[in-house]
Amino acid sequence: MSNDCLAVLDFGSQYAHLIAKRLRRLGFYTEIHTPASPASKLAHARGLILSGGPASVYEEQTPDFNSELLELELPILGLCYGHQLTALHFGGSIENTGSGEFGKAHLQQTHPSALWKGIDFPTQVWMSHQDSVTDLPRDFEIIAKTDGCPFAALQHHQKPIYTLQFHPEVKDTLCGSEILANFAEICGMPKNWSMQNFISLAKEQIRQEVASRKVLMFLSGGVDSSVAFALLNEALGTDRVHGLYMDNGFMRQGESEQIMQRYRDLGYTNVEARDFSKEFLEALARLTDPQQKRHQVGAVFIRMRERFLRELQLNPEDWMLGQGTLYPDIIESGGSEHANVIKSHHNRVDEVMELLEAGQLVEPLKDLYKDEVRELGSLLGLPDSIVWRHPFPGPGLSVNVLCSEGRNDLGTDSRLEQRVLEALPENSCSASVLPVRSVGVQGDQRTYTPPAVLWETPEDWNWLEEQSIRITNSVREINRVVLLLSPAALTPLKIREAYCTRKRLDLLRQADAIATKTLMEHDLMRDIFQLLVILLPISEDGKGDSIVLRPVCSEDVMTAQFARLDWDLLNSLKQSLSNLPGIDAVFYDITHKPPATFGWE
Repeated sequence: MSNDCLAVLDFGSQYAHLIAKRLRRLGFYTEIHTPASPASKLAHARGLILSGGPASVYEEQTPDFNSELLELELPILGLCYGHQLTALHFGGSIENTGSGEFGKAHLQQTHPSALWKGIDFPTQVWMSHQDSVTDLPRDFEIIAKTDGCPFAALQHHQKPIYTLQFHPEVKDTLCGSEILANFAEICGMPKNWSMQNFISLAKEQIRQEVASRKVLMFLSGGVDSSVAFALLNEALGTDRVHGLYMDNGFMRQGESEQIMQRYRDLGYTNVEARDFSKEFLEALARLTDPQQKRHQVGAVFIRMRERFLRELQLNPEDWMLGQGTLYPDIIESGGSEHANVIKSHHNRVDEVMELLEAGQLVEPLKDLYKDEVRELGSLLGLPDSIVWRHPFPGPGLSVNVLCSEGRNDLGTDSRLEQRVLEALPENSCSASVLPVRSVGVQGDQRTYTPPAVLWETPEDWNWLEEQSIRITNSVREINRVVLLLSPAALTPLKIREAYCTRKRLDLLRQADAIATKTLMEHDLMRDIFQLLVILLPISEDGKGDSIVLRPVCSEDVMTAQFARLDWDLLNSLKQSLSNLPGIDAVFYDITHKPPATFGWE
């Protein structure tokens, strides 16, 4: 199969593996290589794709790159950073113009191209960049532009070299699959990949990795760990695989019992549950930093694994750890060589990395994406109740309970609120800035900034989307925008001292249950990729909490759009949440990814 390959050079983009995945979904085999790879390693490639990345091409500290690869007799497609790097190599200029683009943009064709076969213009594309091409490289022409990017797409006059500032690999670029398929056609690639191929290859790889050992599989009840568990059982047999579900105290209402019942219904007798909630809560008792919380959760998982093996008098050397880790889960934790750390991950703490380096970790799904895992789960015979469960990672609700020592130490520009207002149409609505931070990803880099909040707005999702994009594109210190649902107007909010306690977790569980029930009653569980309910330690009197609703629509986790719930449904939901004791305000997150991430952290 490797005789026919599209090679993706990973410059540390949040999307590098998504490029490979999108092409696989189209039936084309792909391989990921480092940018410094010698030409000999790519001798079997039919085409070369340069990914995005967090660096600037004009900085001193850029990823090592074998520029000779750009002189190969191969079709080349440069994306985002790859677009800029290719332009620079051929004599163009790259600058930070002071205004980036994040999220939706509208692409206009300026010149015919083989890349545009079957595409109707104008078309929506997805941008995430702070630098731009400002001078055309020699022997290149502009083939498309956006309002904010006059050099949005380029092609060489004689050679099959194409560069795009936008991301065709994300679903939100509506013509992205067509562009990638057109490039594969230019390369003369055959369609030689399917998920059935993956199953047979994955089973063989599992047998080679595990050899004569056994696997203790961490189970969360979600689709990733359940599918990994099913695949391990098929590859090794039930006598060599043992599933361990740990109740860490961060689960949804009544979910632990439901999870174990599902495994029993599937006939798995090699699964057991343990309640370790006391140990996890103690580890997070006084922590406020979300990165530290994730690290602690991951560390406790490994300590409880060791305790479990000791209790059963099992030799740790004989038992590998199994995890349902996916690449999109770990890319934001710096999961590739040049990637920027957006947020840490409980599956990549030091204790896990030690097992990985010792060859004691097996992660059979790590190169897949959520939609691929769901397809695989269905092929393996798992029910919809598991395959279509909303993503719910190991730290669970612990990362949705924002914590604080009670100090408003944001240190933001005193004019930040005014700049947010200036970004909006005059007298269109009221706006302010919340006294908390949330994590975001802008230009493949981590940001940690206060969200803007709007109220007295029209009930018009298109208008709200436009303003959200306008604010995050023009006010660089803002990576997220929320809509105030309740009360009708915002008074200054105070931040209080608050930690991840059982009481706050129970309050969040109540709110989460209300929101989830609403989606289920209106048959929205498949339409909404994930619903996050966030608890913020802010209120008018400084004694209560507030709620943020964060429902998103996504296919692959790497990008997302905020969900547009029916307004009547939303008004009913906000009323139910507002009636919870201790809840002062209810917000709705209206930010895409990028510039925001799914969660708030």
